[in-house]
Amino acid sequence: MAGPLDGVRVLDLTSVVLGPLATQTLGDMGANIIKIEGPAGDTTRYTGPSRSEDMSALFMGLNRNKRSIVLDLKKEEAKEILWRLIDEADVFLHSIRPQAIERLGFGYSTVLDRNVRIIYAGVHGFRIDGPYSGRPAYDDVIQGLSGSADLMARLVGEPRYMPTIMADKTCGLVTVNAILAALYERERSGKGQFAEIPMLETMVAFNMADHIFGHAFQPPEGPMGYSRVLAPSRRPYKTRDGYICLLAYTDSQWERFWAEVGEPNLKDDPRFNNLSSRADNIEVVYSLSAKFISTRTTAEWLEVLSRLEIPCGEIIELESLPDDPHLQAINFFRTEHHPTEGAITIPDIPIQFDRTPGAINRLQPKLGEHTNEILLEAGYDFVEIDSLRASGAIN
Repeated sequence: MAGPLDGVRVLDLTSVVLGPLATQTLGDMGANIIKIEGPAGDTTRYTGPSRSEDMSALFMGLNRNKRSIVLDLKKEEAKEILWRLIDEADVFLHSIRPQAIERLGFGYSTVLDRNVRIIYAGVHGFRIDGPYSGRPAYDDVIQGLSGSADLMARLVGEPRYMPTIMADKTCGLVTVNAILAALYERERSGKGQFAEIPMLETMVAFNMADHIFGHAFQPPEGPMGYSRVLAPSRRPYKTRDGYICLLAYTDSQWERFWAEVGEPNLKDDPRFNNLSSRADNIEVVYSLSAKFISTRTTAEWLEVLSRLEIPCGEIIELESLPDDPHLQAINFFRTEHHPTEGAITIPDIPIQFDRTPGAINRLQPKLGEHTNEILLEAGYDFVEIDSLRASGAIN
């Protein structure tokens, strides 16, 4: 069965993590992704363990369900190829700085003039109408500028980056949302449009959804920073033999928890008897809970909390995730045989559709693997392709 985006043709002029994650997600949903790379290829092709020079671990995690074509956009012949591809495309996605894409001749107004139905999505570090427009940006920089590193400082005493490429991955998923919304609107209007996805503004909005807190009001009713998630004691609880994660949240969940630990009267304690008072006294709540939880084993608490219907879970190390019984039961980690890389592991597509399920139809492409195939689809013949290759416009 075809995925929900079957028939949608996406030109992907992005690299590193943000854009490739977005287009991989669209490809998982059935879109036809054409990954346009320069002669050296996406830099992630060379990041992390590898079996081949240009097929590293990081690249493998971000580039399934795509075809690769190499175009040297410094050459006019390559630009003409891109224009032909634009004529038949639904989405044009790039992560090139605004001024640079304009110099190449593929700014949004020019592309939309050529194809009035195309969705032109620009992933930028900063919105183009602000003074930071055109500044280079990567995940670490955006974590610092958006307040993310400051949130870590509030917990550990000095600024730190989140131990994941959080800004890139978050903005990648927001990019998917933007493209899908624009495609939906096009079904009604028949017109394409420019969608800008700026990293800084996206991450500031992401962080401020909860951390604007007291500054949601003017004048402020309290400081910025969601007190519960910034509490120093908010961490996995230590049990007698390990750790456990749990979050009693509602009044009834806390009432059942206090009764289980032999302190039923705590439900009437004014510090704990409602959501607001618990938030005001969250350090006391966490410290008191930790004292009780330390008296039993992880297995005992998992059984008890399940019975009490309080959300909980043990700590799973990254290496143990493939052995998780739930993930095993749904075959979430799949072993595939890549034609050049051999046996590889692929996480499944997390989103499920019952009528139009997504699928992993293509494994990660070698650099320029589909250049001939894509050019033939665009109307070039083999003589023209050989000439383009001789000119250096393609690989």
